[in-house]
Amino acid sequence: MGTAIVANAGATLPYQLPGQRTACQIVWALSAAALAVLLAARAGHWLHHRDQARAHLLDPAVAPFYGCLSMALLAVGAGTLVVGRDLIGEPAAVAADAVLFTAGTAVGLLMAVLVPYLMVVRHEIDAAQAGPAWLLPLVSPMVSAATGPLLVPHLPAGQAREALLLACYAMFGLSLLATLLLPMVFGRLLTAGPLPLLLTPTLFLVLGPLGQSTTAVNQLADVAPLAVGAPYAGALGAFAVVYGVPVTGFALLWLALATALLVRAARAGMGFAMTWWALTFPVGTCVTGAAGLARHTGLTAFAWLAAALYVALLAAWLLAAGHTLRGLAAGRLLPR
Repeated sequence: MGTAIVANAGATLPYQLPGQRTACQIVWALSAAALAVLLAARAGHWLHHRDQARAHLLDPAVAPFYGCLSMALLAVGAGTLVVGRDLIGEPAAVAADAVLFTAGTAVGLLMAVLVPYLMVVRHEIDAAQAGPAWLLPLVSPMVSAATGPLLVPHLPAGQAREALLLACYAMFGLSLLATLLLPMVFGRLLTAGPLPLLLTPTLFLVLGPLGQSTTAVNQLADVAPLAVGAPYAGALGAFAVVYGVPVTGFALLWLALATALLVRAARAGMGFAMTWWALTFPVGTCVTGAAGLARHTGLTAFAWLAAALYVALLAAWLLAAGHTLRGLAAGRLLPR
């Protein structure tokens, strides 16, 4: 999903450079290939090492990351419709996105219930262990809310479009209210101090529900006139701005805090870990959120913000991808 967001965000930026869309198509193809490989590996793991796979669900440090499966399906599916259609044609892109959206939403809703349930009844945790990764299974429905609008214009007018639109708003509310545990994460930082060095990049995960919810309300506002009439369509357009601007303000505050703590960790000797990928997808959601606000407000400031955040996203992706490839080549990231 960290790779797919580079393509999705790049294709929807207010500013487009020569060759930018072609580059986004290449990155989307890379993300689709990576998803296929990882899905096959995960399926093989469940088939041949079922005990280990179940143990992961019972591990409070690992279980929240099952939310990433849903977000990967949804992000690649959205990219298929946004840029992949140039390569495979619109009918095939719509069909592929419909399958990935349906699967990703089903998995996301399941994990949004299952992981918190396991945290309550099976995991042994306390408030001092609260971390940004706890948000992962709860953010998945928000990603569905942000990507579902892409399918609305391809549904028959009437009940089908309205049902999908309102279902996305329901998932927006589900995820938004569920992520109210964010104050617990902030409280843990204030009372217990910074996270361990290698976990510091996970602070950027907090940007996920902020940027993705802003993206969702703007994407939904774009297609609301196709699904509902006045006065609701206009109200939903106004809500996109009234909600998105203050949330973006808080996202920028958290981005500054997380960046300062990341610099502190780097100066303290933080090495590479797969947690570096937390610097990609959440920042990408802030790019698409700012781009949506630029569309609905017409303010150049939001367009520039989206462009600046995209540059940061590219830098983070290049760092994470480069170190990951070196780790794979050296055999450090795969079990022996």
